[in-house]
Amino acid sequence: MSRIGKKPVEIPAQVKASVNGRTVKVEGPKGKLSLELPRAVDAVVDGQKLAVRATSEERAARAMHGLARSLIRNMVLGVTQGYRKQLEIEGVGFKAAVQGKNLNLNLGFSHPILFPIPEGIKISVEENTKIIVDGCDKQQVGEVAASIRRFYPPEPYKGKGVRYAGEKIRRKEGKTVQ
Repeated sequence: MSRIGKKPVEIPAQVKASVNGRTVKVEGPKGKLSLELPRAVDAVVDGQKLAVRATSEERAARAMHGLARSLIRNMVLGVTQGYRKQLEIEGVGFKAAVQGKNLNLNLGFSHPILFPIPEGIKISVEENTKIIVDGCDKQQVGEVAASIRRFYPPEPYKGKGVRYAGEKIRRKEGKTVQ
């Protein structure tokens, strides 16, 4: 049995959780999320707690037990607090702006990059160089932040590019003339 999977997920007062067959639905002040459980796992709502149990003692069932519990806990935290990723843009002339349903990125290319903002994600830009990605789904927030970073990852010589806030970039020394 998984040690993490054994612990029940606490459901706050403002959150409604329900299990319908293999689907777990969580609804709170920040939004609604649902999860399709793996075959080897069952979930039961008991008052203000949601318990996850493995249906058998097979290795795959034990592995999915802790995973399912962690995903459900992330859903509960997402609909109560939400998740946030912060990105920084470094480079001369590099900037970002939100225009309607698109994020407009000027990253030194000959053309601006228009990134469509997915449903359920809120993107805001501060000081033209700080991008904040907010949402209730942890996986979607991380994927959107990684997609934005992928347009121009930080390069090791001058440090230009899009990086996560607080990310350290190992700098390399350039070529030297002899």
